Amino acid sequence: MPRYFFNTRIGDELVADPEGEELRDPDRAWEVARAMIRELLKTDGAEGLARAVLEVTDDEGEIVLEFPFAEALLDVSDVRVTKH
Repeated sequence: MPRYFFNTRIGDELVADPEGEELRDPDRAWEVARAMIRELLKTDGAEGLARAVLEVTDDEGEIVLEFPFAEALLDVSDVRVTKH
């Protein structure tokens, strides 16, 4: 199974994830990234994280996805679809 690393970029600073996590695919990495961000934003002092980005990389160090913290606040299940 591939290993994904969840690195946090805040401005010019990068907080690296040295261990990573084995996940089945990039879709699962997206789900884990969203859950991680939502938990981080619940903590005290998280106000400055709204502009942060979670950079998910693979074993080769290639960026698989970039997940802005602000985007994790959007709840896809709350979006109503209207039919005309």
